[in-house]
Amino acid sequence: MSDYRRCFVSGGTYFFTLVTFERRPLFADALARRCLREVMVFVQQRNSFSMPGICLLPDHLHCIWTLPAGDEDFSLRWNMVKGLFSKRFRTRGGQVGMVGASRHKRREVGVWQRRFWEHLISDEGDYQRHLDYLHFNPVKHGLVGRVVDWPWSSFHQFVEAGVYPADWGGGDVCGSVFTTVGE
Repeated sequence: MSDYRRCFVSGGTYFFTLVTFERRPLFADALARRCLREVMVFVQQRNSFSMPGICLLPDHLHCIWTLPAGDEDFSLRWNMVKGLFSKRFRTRGGQVGMVGASRHKRREVGVWQRRFWEHLISDEGDYQRHLDYLHFNPVKHGLVGRVVDWPWSSFHQFVEAGVYPADWGGGDVCGSVFTTVGE
């Protein structure tokens, strides 16, 4: 087994990537999107965190969270999100993938990949690069030609707040920021 180490910082700001089981396009389904929204709100109410940025793609999601001072336990929150989502989605009729014996033994269902990827945001520049990456991701994956055309993203709130112009990240935009952030 790998010796994977996570960086836990009290009150830290993190960039996360979570991927569906076998990269199934789960979030192309309105039921899955609705269940995820409900579960995120539920978990935020019970274990506070702010989520300034999110982008939901068919087979994965990116988001940025800031934990409250004195708290470093993002793993607990993701465990709750993944578990509660899986249960809610399945009980409402959502279709999950078939799992092998190893996953069955761990009581896993075919909804999420086992782990998630996180990156501790180091400063304002790092934050902006990851926010840009998150919002540009639908264009990168060829889902839309312009960032503004992707409906499941916090980009629209940033436009309303005057942070981004509505035409930011059109199809002809290219730069290292969009290829240097891990996925």
